[in-house]
Amino acid sequence: MEKNWYVVHTYSGYENKVKANLEKRVESMGMQDKIFRVIVPEDEETDYKNGKKKVVKRKTFPGYVLVEIVMTDDSWYVVRNTPGVTGFVGSAGSGSKPTALLPEEVAMILKRMGVEERRTELDFELGETVQVSEGPFTNFTGTIEEIDNDKAKLKVLVNMFGRDTPVELEFAQIKKI
Repeated sequence: MEKNWYVVHTYSGYENKVKANLEKRVESMGMQDKIFRVIVPEDEETDYKNGKKKVVKRKTFPGYVLVEIVMTDDSWYVVRNTPGVTGFVGSAGSGSKPTALLPEEVAMILKRMGVEERRTELDFELGETVQVSEGPFTNFTGTIEEIDNDKAKLKVLVNMFGRDTPVELEFAQIKKI
């Protein structure tokens, strides 16, 4: 069975609480192999109040949470019976299985949030030497200092003018040597 993204309807204002509850239930019920990521889609906006700039996060879809699941009776039951969840979007009744989001829809939402789909075919290690293949640092080589799999980014120490300079790059911008 393959994993897909589903939209879960929650009480408005309880999205983060549902996320936390669901993550705890996944762990306590041993469902890590069926329920993977829970995301509350948010956008960052800049507000100006009393002449001061403030960055705030606003829910993109209030009342909804995205969940990456391998849909089985067990995983459906765990999500459906999480406190604060009112149901899956796209199911025609309380007992029927919901419709998964299309991969393009998920990619668009994750990109908008600054989170890229995980790319498991690229397995980098800390301290590994890589070459930059795109962007302003093309053909520079560097050493991996940090790996952020959720955002598909790396911090690479690139030697410029005799100094190691940390550069944040996306997985797609580097290649192994």
